[in-house]
Amino acid sequence: MEIKILGTGCSNCKTLEKLTINALAEMNLTANVEKVEDITKIMSYGIMRTPGLVINDKVVLSGRVPSIKELEEIIEKHK
Repeated sequence: MEIKILGTGCSNCKTLEKLTINALAEMNLTANVEKVEDITKIMSYGIMRTPGLVINDKVVLSGRVPSIKELEEIIEKHK
């Protein structure tokens, strides 16, 4: 599973990255988690607000930080 956290380094982007890593650990899943900070690459995903979450090249969340429970549900749905 490939997961990308889209964001330029704001606190919400860092929080989403930490939550994602924690959710994967709680779910006992392995994934390649990449932080994408290049604005051109972020724009190529078509999101208007960060942070963004991309799982297997599909944007599944943007513009907010979900609860860990919601994040686990998103990961489970798109793994």
